[in-house]
Amino acid sequence: MSKRTDPAPDDRLDELESKRRQAEQAGGEERIAAQHKKGKLTARERLGILLDPGSLNEIDPYRAHRHHAFGLDEQRYPGDSVVTGFGRVDGRMLAVYAQDFTVLGGSFSEVQGQKVARLLDLALDAGVPVVGLMDSVGARIQEGVYSLAAFSELFWRNTQASGIVPQISVMLGPCAGGSVYSPGLTDFVIMAEGSNMFITGPKVIETVTGEKVGLDELGGAGVHNGISGVAHFAAASEQEALALTRKLLGYLPANNAEPPPRRAPADDPQRMETALNSLVPGDPSEAYDIRAVIELVFDRGSFLEVHAGFAQNAVVGFVRLHGAVVGVLANQPMVKAGVLDIDASDKLARFIRFCDAFNIPLATFVDTPGFLPGVREEHGGIIRHGAKIVYAYSEATVPKLAVITRKAYGGAYIVMSSKYIRTDLVYAWPTAEIAVMGAEGAVEILYADKLKGRPDKAEAEKDYVDAFRAEFGSPYAAAASGHVDDVIRPEETRPKLIAALELLRDKRVPSRPRKHGNIPL
Repeated sequence: MSKRTDPAPDDRLDELESKRRQAEQAGGEERIAAQHKKGKLTARERLGILLDPGSLNEIDPYRAHRHHAFGLDEQRYPGDSVVTGFGRVDGRMLAVYAQDFTVLGGSFSEVQGQKVARLLDLALDAGVPVVGLMDSVGARIQEGVYSLAAFSELFWRNTQASGIVPQISVMLGPCAGGSVYSPGLTDFVIMAEGSNMFITGPKVIETVTGEKVGLDELGGAGVHNGISGVAHFAAASEQEALALTRKLLGYLPANNAEPPPRRAPADDPQRMETALNSLVPGDPSEAYDIRAVIELVFDRGSFLEVHAGFAQNAVVGFVRLHGAVVGVLANQPMVKAGVLDIDASDKLARFIRFCDAFNIPLATFVDTPGFLPGVREEHGGIIRHGAKIVYAYSEATVPKLAVITRKAYGGAYIVMSSKYIRTDLVYAWPTAEIAVMGAEGAVEILYADKLKGRPDKAEAEKDYVDAFRAEFGSPYAAAASGHVDDVIRPEETRPKLIAALELLRDKRVPSRPRKHGNIPL
C-alpha cells in the first residue's frame, strides 16, 4: 500500500493566494480595462472608496454558477457577478454588495441572488444596514427561470428587511427590467451621473409606442431625481455618490432597535438667530426660502436634504439638533407658494414613515395655503395621496414637533403635523395664520351679501379681512383654544426645540394590537 503524500502547507497557502488573485481579477484584465475606458470603476474599487480602509470581509468569493446553456459552462468566474461582504463606514458595521460588470455585464444570476440573499439574512440577524452598489445589464437570460427565482428571493428579503435595517441602493451603471424593483424597495436610491433605471428600454418603447427616447432622457439621474422621484439623491460622479452614501449612513441607526448616532454637540444650544425675526415677509403673498430657516435653527452645516430635486414645494431631510439626528419636513413658499400636491404628499409621507421606523424624531415647519386645486390633481387622486400625509403623521410614535411660521389653512393645516393628530408640541411664530381658509377667501364667502353693491367695497372688504384675520387667523386665537402650545419669537426656535426633544427623548406610545394598517395608495 503506497503512502499518501499531502501537499506541503506552503503549497496550500500558495494555492489559496492564487485563487484569491483569480477572484479579484473577476472578468479579467481586458474587461477591467474596458470598464475603466468607460470612466467607470470596478466593483472592488468602489468598495475601497465606500468602506474604511482594510475593513472589507468578503463572503462567498469562490462561488460559481452551475449552468451550461449558451456557452455558460465556458464562462465561470469565482464569485460570479457580485462581490458580497461586510465592512465599516466611520467605524460602524454594515453589509455591502457590489455588482461586477466585468463578469457577464454584472447580470443577475442564480448565484448572485443566492449571495445577496445570504448577505441580507446576515444583515437582518446582525442588525446592520445594507448597501448595494448597482451596475448590471439585468437578469441573466441564459439561466432562464433560475435568474427570475433569484430576483424573487431578493425582493422578498428587501421587503422583510424594510423597517428593520436601513437599505441603500447606489446606482453606478445600468439597471433595467425587473432588477429595478430591488432598489425601488429600498429606503434610499442614490444615482450617479451616467447611471440609468427603467422597466423597458428605449428600443422596446420605440417598437411598442413609436416614441424615440435616449437612455438618460428615459431613466437617467436627472429624470429620477427631478421628475419621477425614484431617486432620492443625484451625484455628479461615482466618487461623489459613494461619499454621499457615507454621509447618509452617518444619520441612520444600524437598525430599528437602536437610536440614530448622536454626535458631541458643537453648536451653542442657546444660540439665538435674530435674522429669523424678520425672515418671514410682512406681505402674505411674498415668498421666502424655508431652507434659510432650517439652516439657522439646526446645528450649523448639518442639513442633508433628501429628494431635493423632486416636489420642490416640500422640503425634507436630516439635520442635527444639539448633536441629535432629527428628520425635518417643511413647506417651501418659494415653490408654488408651498402648496401641497400629489408629489409633495408622497414625498412627505414616505419620509415620515422612514423616520418613524428608525426612531428619528420629526420637526415640521408649516407654511402652506392648502392643497393644490384643479381637475388634474383631483383626477390624479390628490385625496388618496394627501391622506398619506395625515396617515403617516398619525401613525408615527416618535417625538413630533411643529412650528407654524405663516400660513396653515384648512385641510393642509390638519395634515401638516397639527396638534390633534397627536403632535407632541406645536409652536407658532407671531406671523402665523391658522384658519379654515385665507382671510380674503373667507370674506368673499361670509360677507358676499354685505359687500354687494357697496360703493366703498374695496375699503370695507379690507376691514373685514383684517377683522377676520385678527379673530380667526391669529396665532393667539389658536393658542387660547389649545391648538398651539406657545407663540414664540422666531429667534427662540432653536432652544425651544432642543428643550422639547430633551423632554421627549424617552417617549413611549403604546399601540393597539393589529397586524398592520392600510396606508392609502
